[in-house]
Amino acid sequence: MEKLAECLKALSDPTRLRVIRLLEHGELCVCDLMEGLDLPQSKVSRHMSFLKNSGWVIGTRKGKWVYYSLAEPEDSIQFRVLEVLREELQKVPQAEEDFQRLCSYLETKETESC
Repeated sequence: MEKLAECLKALSDPTRLRVIRLLEHGELCVCDLMEGLDLPQSKVSRHMSFLKNSGWVIGTRKGKWVYYSLAEPEDSIQFRVLEVLREELQKVPQAEEDFQRLCSYLETKETESC
């Protein structure tokens, strides 16, 4: 029960919900997330650490950069919550604005790495 509570607690912050929406795009580095969220690196990194520790995202190191993606759900509850988030977050104006900002940024980004 404690693990489930921690997992759900991670979703109690609007910024972390916005991150979940952005990661629907696929694997992203912190600089990509900073652009999509329009937040400084320190805030983004703090939220990514929380999401990683609670099992929502995984981080893969490539050189000096860490790339984040959504984790495979660990149980049926997390699976169903993620399913609902995927469906509903695209209807939330701020989350959708973030997603569009990210897509615009990625179209003009000069390289695939930071």
